[in-house]
Amino acid sequence: MSTTSARRTKPHLTGLAVTALGVVVAYLLSTAVPVLSALTLAVVLGVLAGSLPVLSDGTRQAIAKVTKKLLRAGVVLLGLQLALPSVLSLGPGTLLAVVLTVGLTFLGTIGLGRLIGVPRGLAMLVATGFSICGASAIAAMEGVVEREDSDVATAVALVTFYGGLAIAAVPLIGGWLGMDALRIGGWAGLGVHEVAQVVAAATPAGTAAVAVAVVVKLSRVVLLAPMVAAVSVHERRRRPSAAGKRAPLVPLFVLGFLAMVVVRSTGILPGVALDVAKVVCTLLLAGALFGLGCAVRIGTLVRTGGRALLLGLLSTLLVGTIAYVTLALLG
Repeated sequence: MSTTSARRTKPHLTGLAVTALGVVVAYLLSTAVPVLSALTLAVVLGVLAGSLPVLSDGTRQAIAKVTKKLLRAGVVLLGLQLALPSVLSLGPGTLLAVVLTVGLTFLGTIGLGRLIGVPRGLAMLVATGFSICGASAIAAMEGVVEREDSDVATAVALVTFYGGLAIAAVPLIGGWLGMDALRIGGWAGLGVHEVAQVVAAATPAGTAAVAVAVVVKLSRVVLLAPMVAAVSVHERRRRPSAAGKRAPLVPLFVLGFLAMVVVRSTGILPGVALDVAKVVCTLLLAGALFGLGCAVRIGTLVRTGGRALLLGLLSTLLVGTIAYVTLALLG
């Protein structure tokens, strides 16, 4: 290998090594503290790593390149966590409640963001994460909207913070309102952000509540693909002048996600393969969010803090209220 080739290769290898280290640390920490997902920890570690002066510009660029590939591969594998028969077993009333909750929360959060002056990109990411599935949804949406790198880290931080509060709030408020175990599970699945947070929120109500919560939660994840595709089409129409940089009509990774949902729904894959795919998916998305975190500048993150916190609070109240009302009327 020539000296020039070695110089070009070194930043890429360093970038891969830094990303791999961040993913391993995030995953190990998440196994020790299950309430904190590996995705959340990865973006935090990425922000911290990106603040270190030891990372060269070449290494940062290498991390940015690998980030996009990891993101798309992770979203595709996310589809293997969804089996349509399980989702359909919820019944038409609950499924309608899911669609209404996701749609109204998404649109309502964007409107609230505009009202309080939050940047459009951040509002879109918060709306996606809070309405569907937290950090995974944020990672899928960030590639099709105009946003700052700091918006991704802020949105994931808000999902973590308010989802953590919901873990305590859902069983307490549910008990106060006289909700039974299955109703609490449905409310947790429909109104809490991350899958791990949903499980934690439903656990005090028992195993039956957890089972319902997980299925309801995954039914929200099904809507990730159509929402990303719809936003992608909207972005193309919104920015017609940037002909060479327009978002694709339907991103290929979204089609891959749908294909994996079909594969999972056929039941041809053994449980061991699905378990491995789930771990690999987590590692890929953790790597993507670590890379996005490395591009964040903490000063920019701090400047958006107050309004972002308010948006997260309002969006959490919105999704919780809509989830409760729709389940009461339709579930």
